Amino acid sequence: MVKISTELPQVFGGFAEARQNGFLAMKAIKDKGIGVVGQFCTYTPLEVFMAADLVSVGLCSTSDETIPAAESVLPSNLCPLIKSSYGFAITDKCPYMYFSDLVVGETTCDGKVKMYELLAKEKNVHILELPRRQNTPEAKALWRAEIARLIERVEKDFGVEITEEKLQDAIRRRNTERRLLKEFYELSTMSPPPMTGLHQLQVLFGAQFKFDWQEKVDEIRKAIDTIKKAYEEGERPVPASAPRILITGCPMGGVTEKVVKAVEDAGAVVVAYENCTGAKQMERQVKEEGDPLTNIADHYLQIGCSVMTPDDNRFELLDDLMNRFDVDGVVEMTLQACHTYAVEAYSIKQHMKNKNMPYIQVETDYSTSDVGQLSTRLGAFIEML
Repeated sequence: MVKISTELPQVFGGFAEARQNGFLAMKAIKDKGIGVVGQFCTYTPLEVFMAADLVSVGLCSTSDETIPAAESVLPSNLCPLIKSSYGFAITDKCPYMYFSDLVVGETTCDGKVKMYELLAKEKNVHILELPRRQNTPEAKALWRAEIARLIERVEKDFGVEITEEKLQDAIRRRNTERRLLKEFYELSTMSPPPMTGLHQLQVLFGAQFKFDWQEKVDEIRKAIDTIKKAYEEGERPVPASAPRILITGCPMGGVTEKVVKAVEDAGAVVVAYENCTGAKQMERQVKEEGDPLTNIADHYLQIGCSVMTPDDNRFELLDDLMNRFDVDGVVEMTLQACHTYAVEAYSIKQHMKNKNMPYIQVETDYSTSDVGQLSTRLGAFIEML
């Protein structure tokens, strides 16, 4: 008989509820006089805000609630992430956007860049000029200069001084957080994994909405230890026969959990996420010796993403994850009108074919109208495995 832990639901539930409880958390932070920076992208160097004793929060929205309001300004055939994010800004329905003293965007895609122009009429916006190449001297110099410009903006807007010592300390703290989150999701290298993919995603997605750093790392450590203990005591929430799936593509979280649910309802288990929410931002550490500004710039520029050309780092990470997590199949989730990921999906498909790795691409948005179609397609894919 399988033992059921009474602690695990509380562990996963605490992270799952973090985003929903954001209004009160943000208001408490503002009441203490702490500045808040909202950002949209994994390329944004969070160490800069940590070094300034600011709170940073992700602003990419994952709900269709405000898309009708956004479509009064934006075209309907635009990426749902962009429309949802802008809609929450103009309707004041997102506490994170509402309380942000500074919003940091980046030039990852044309749709977001033009949206930021409109957003700047509503909020205090700073744009990072992200190079599209990763290994040229010119790209590295530009990105370092962009982060230096961001530091100057933060110092000016918040009346603070960001020293090398403060950056070094922020690097060490963020590295600690990355190591813990990596240790957490690497629990799913076990066979069978000690948690479902939906539970793993709840922690990875929810962790970014826990704003007390020490409390956050303590809770991640507790989650790891609790899951290990339950596993050692015989709890097996996932059958050993479940096919092991890696999800890649656009950012996951919120309504896009429907893709994970369709995979797992079909009898498989998601063991790894290459997406921005997962391994993409956690796998590597920022170098701690030497010039902190250069180290931060070099680290973030090497993140693998479809906006980069060539995007070798994404393919290398995928290969590594497939091997470490003993993956049986790969699911690529692309959002409608996300052109860079949609185009790169062909190259990913060919790469998987060369690796003899079963692969399927699904395109979706932030509605629930395609749940049946997703279940049918992903169910057939899992059955084939």
